[in-house]
Amino acid sequence: MNFAFPRSRMRVTLLALALSLPIALLGTAQAADFYAGKTISIYIGTGEGPGALSAYPRAIAQVIGKYIPGNPAVVVRNMPGAGGIKAANFIYGIAPQDGTAWGFITRGFVRAPMLGTPQAQFDPTKYQWIGTTSQETSVAAVWTAGTPVRSLPDAMTQEVVFGGTSLATDTGLFPTILDRLIGTRFKVIIGYKSSTDVDLAMERGEVQGKVWTWGSLKSGNTAGWVEDKKVSLLAQFGLQRARDLPDLPLALDYAKTPEDRQVMELIFAPLTLGYPSFMGPGVPPERVEIMRRAFDKTMQDPEFIDLMKQQNLVLDPATGEGLQAIVQRLYQMPQSVIERARKYLPPS
Repeated sequence: MNFAFPRSRMRVTLLALALSLPIALLGTAQAADFYAGKTISIYIGTGEGPGALSAYPRAIAQVIGKYIPGNPAVVVRNMPGAGGIKAANFIYGIAPQDGTAWGFITRGFVRAPMLGTPQAQFDPTKYQWIGTTSQETSVAAVWTAGTPVRSLPDAMTQEVVFGGTSLATDTGLFPTILDRLIGTRFKVIIGYKSSTDVDLAMERGEVQGKVWTWGSLKSGNTAGWVEDKKVSLLAQFGLQRARDLPDLPLALDYAKTPEDRQVMELIFAPLTLGYPSFMGPGVPPERVEIMRRAFDKTMQDPEFIDLMKQQNLVLDPATGEGLQAIVQRLYQMPQSVIERARKYLPPS
């Protein structure tokens, strides 16, 4: 059978194709030209000072401009207040929605609307996530000489004293959650001024364990503690295992029911966001795409990698698309799970 394509229809199709290509190319070109002569402001949700939350964006600001068409200037601004919520509100509804305002805020803020924090006037699912420099994993560890406990099942039968700074931080919150949801017998002593003070308390025998981010345990004064067997790892927290801890079980694996696991996922998920960055909901998609790809290239840039090594910062990046999926997953949790999590999490 002979099929013939009508010439008139062919001419119309080819004409439409010819017209659509320049339009698509024009949109890309306009997005690229937009940043020429502009300044991108990175808003950090804390005050000035040391720490990874400030160090990461300052390093990015030194490198990323060369990967953004038009090579804009990139500056860092601090906007402390309400644990990052002030900056989150600003990026969401006050800052220019043109791709020149970029937020870097401590990861826990993403749960604030879900938990009913009054100051939180934003919807995290509508942010346009750009990427994270490092997905984090936390670990529970004990001072080897201080206790015979070597696993979470051991900690379900023997009391272990964990030190922490407050119930609002991982050091106090995570062992408390395990006590309530899987039946461990952690006795949590809070009130230490800093995480380092808890380390010293372990060495003195005041406490027997602590929760660290895996990156911090591997660095600084504690860098050799695992290798030297001064501490023993019990479990790790997050949605997935750290690449270099493939055999250490996730705390999630000990959940007794599917709903318990979801509650734990909601509480631990911000770890996987690491040091998340994002733009407002009104930024044009083509500019979001430019920034996401520039971010990805920066994470692989030799100069940036060298800056990470100089500052002893962990580099385990994830894409904006990956962060978007995690946030969407969080906000699709059943209401019963959210209500239970609210009971366990201290108010923001």
